[in-house]
Amino acid sequence: MRAFVVALSLICAPGTALAQADYPNRAITILVPFPPGGSSDVMTRAVAQKVGESLKVNIVIDNRGGGGGVPAAIAAKQAAADGYTLFLANNGLFAIMPAMGADVRFDPLKDFAPITPIVSFPSVLMVPAGLPANSVKELVELSKSKAGGLNFASQGVGSGGHVLGEMLRLRSKAAMVHVPYRGAGPAVTDIAAGNIDMLFGSYVSVAGQVQAGRVRLLGWTAVKRSPAIPDVPTMAEAGYPGTELEIWHGMVAPAGTPVAILRKLNEEFVKALRSPDIVKMFGQQAADALPMTQEEFAKLNADDIARLGKVVRDAGIKMQ
Repeated sequence: MRAFVVALSLICAPGTALAQADYPNRAITILVPFPPGGSSDVMTRAVAQKVGESLKVNIVIDNRGGGGGVPAAIAAKQAAADGYTLFLANNGLFAIMPAMGADVRFDPLKDFAPITPIVSFPSVLMVPAGLPANSVKELVELSKSKAGGLNFASQGVGSGGHVLGEMLRLRSKAAMVHVPYRGAGPAVTDIAAGNIDMLFGSYVSVAGQVQAGRVRLLGWTAVKRSPAIPDVPTMAEAGYPGTELEIWHGMVAPAGTPVAILRKLNEEFVKALRSPDIVKMFGQQAADALPMTQEEFAKLNADDIARLGKVVRDAGIKMQ
């Protein structure tokens, strides 16, 4: 954590003082490590629009899906540390993938400076409407009875959906084969079409398909039911305690970004996250806005690297 917080105390070089004073004076780019349409993309766009309006600049969302988010993270790490390139990090990429043995080629504590988390949400276990399983237990039994088992999609190797699928497989002894996608959007499309058997993902990414009757929800990966989907049982209620995980997505900048710029960005993003319409929007999608100070975000990230790393190692989850 100390290494991550050090970015907060960097002294601005005298030659950059004027540039910081009029920051921002051009468009800001946010690298999002998922394709358009997923939950993190939808919520980031809503918050970024508010921040851009307040700062009176355009904020461009640059979607770079694939590779579990690693290529996008490396691009952000290598970008100029001037506040004009930001990155939407998440604890799947920063904590889970390294624990799985992935060669991520960046240090989440040293290579990035924290701004604030954006959103935190559990996942729902979803299946196509045509799949003959109306509960998690029926899904597990179906997997054991079907030759070759069932396929479970994820948003990519090392994603929250991947870890949750492996958790369920290990706890239930279900016959499940992992199929990684390039983000939530394509995975949800295939679930709705019946091309894949199950997926752990955010409610916001699948709400439209649920309302259209193409996807059915079987479980919720938090300790309590969500007011947005009160009829969906928790995984513990469904018979599989310990299959819980909440994924956060948060804004970071390349290490070395001037502290004055980081503070300004923190103020603007926190203000946007606390606005009533953002809080309402997130709540309707079974998600929570998560405004924090930079120091609080640094601690959250460091704690998750330790906590989720232990979960992955204890479960024996490895890169495929």
